Amino acid sequence: MNTDSRPNNPSEPAKLRRDVGLFGAMMMGLGSIVGTGVFVSIGIAAGITGPSVVLAILVAGLVATFNGLSSAQLAAAHPVSGGTYEYGYRWLTPSMGFTAGWMFLCAKSASAATAALGFAGYALQLFQFDHDDWIVPLAIGAVVATTLLLLGGIRRSNWTNIAIVSMTLIALASFVIAGLPFAWREGSSNLTPFFASDSPAIATRQFLEACALMFVAYTGYGRIATLGEEVHNPRRTIPRAIIVILLVSSLLYAIVGGIAVAAAGIDVWSSTSQQTAPLQLVANHLNSPLVAKLVAIGAVTAMLGVLLNLILGLSRVVFAMGRRGDLPRGLATVSTQNSNPSGAVIAVGIGVGTLALIGDVETTWSFSAFTVLVYYALTNLAATRLTADERLFSPIVPWLGLASCLGLAFWVQPKIWIIGLSLIAVGLVFQQCMKRSDTSAS
Repeated sequence: MNTDSRPNNPSEPAKLRRDVGLFGAMMMGLGSIVGTGVFVSIGIAAGITGPSVVLAILVAGLVATFNGLSSAQLAAAHPVSGGTYEYGYRWLTPSMGFTAGWMFLCAKSASAATAALGFAGYALQLFQFDHDDWIVPLAIGAVVATTLLLLGGIRRSNWTNIAIVSMTLIALASFVIAGLPFAWREGSSNLTPFFASDSPAIATRQFLEACALMFVAYTGYGRIATLGEEVHNPRRTIPRAIIVILLVSSLLYAIVGGIAVAAAGIDVWSSTSQQTAPLQLVANHLNSPLVAKLVAIGAVTAMLGVLLNLILGLSRVVFAMGRRGDLPRGLATVSTQNSNPSGAVIAVGIGVGTLALIGDVETTWSFSAFTVLVYYALTNLAATRLTADERLFSPIVPWLGLASCLGLAFWVQPKIWIIGLSLIAVGLVFQQCMKRSDTSAS
């Protein structure tokens, strides 16, 4: 059966169907945020700045709030798939719009592959199956299964996401309850010294780097903006969903991070490895096999949730870029059965699966931080161009977001800037090649 949906008017671009309400949008955002952020990145940031990671979580949450409000305004004013890629084209320049889309694809494809490999490592630990050579095949299997699920349409994937997020929240709630007595007894000693270094200059640098890394843990709310074309009443639904999930995730991160450090100390919490979730290491110190098992299950479901939502968001950006001609136009086809961008979903699945073949889950959060901060700097810049009728919040909000994004980006390691800027240059050259090819074909 032919799955391409072509509009009656050949000049009219393919569109997606609105199947997502407020609750579904909130759960999609939480599924993207409550994953590697709570199970991995807090541990990495804690290893850099010490117990002050709790404060870094709140600062990063504030920065994410500025960006979230900017994203909400843009998505409400221009509710189409593609997120900042489309906003850049509409309110900035084609080059800035493409750069935003390109940075999104680079950062989130690597993150999706990492989530797949993380799922494989956590799953093998959960079942105490000590065979590292199974990690890559299991990761590829997870990518294939997730891709097939998404090909079934966003309604089916939405219900699956709700189940995954629910299991993850139950696991985290059990961890918090079990950890409270330990945090109460050991907190005074485990939370001092508050910063990792006695030198104010070094402590400041470490703290700001931790803020940048923690910011990445919040960026799943952007998945709601990339679904702008599939959300009911986007002007009302998108801002509400983004604000709620940022408040919930900030509170959740602060509570989990604070209890983890207070209960077990910084050394245990910051012990990240290729196959071990730091939160599970802390759970093992709580003398509760049931809680440790629940946290392990929660880590597995969280990785699946991240993988599901990343492939979903990536496919919508690929769809938007194909529709505009920045990627092959065949990626903008839509299924007649469920209004799903099948070509984009398959392409993203193949790309993520290919990256997972590398088998290395130690992708740096610094690279993700740089690319994501560039992406959201462009988001805020686009939001500064909104008219009074289009704005939902104060005009100062996007300027605060832009300044904070650029400010945090400077604390990422210089070698990461070089890689990121090189990727931007490669992407812009690719864009010009695509446009020339498109012009020649027409």
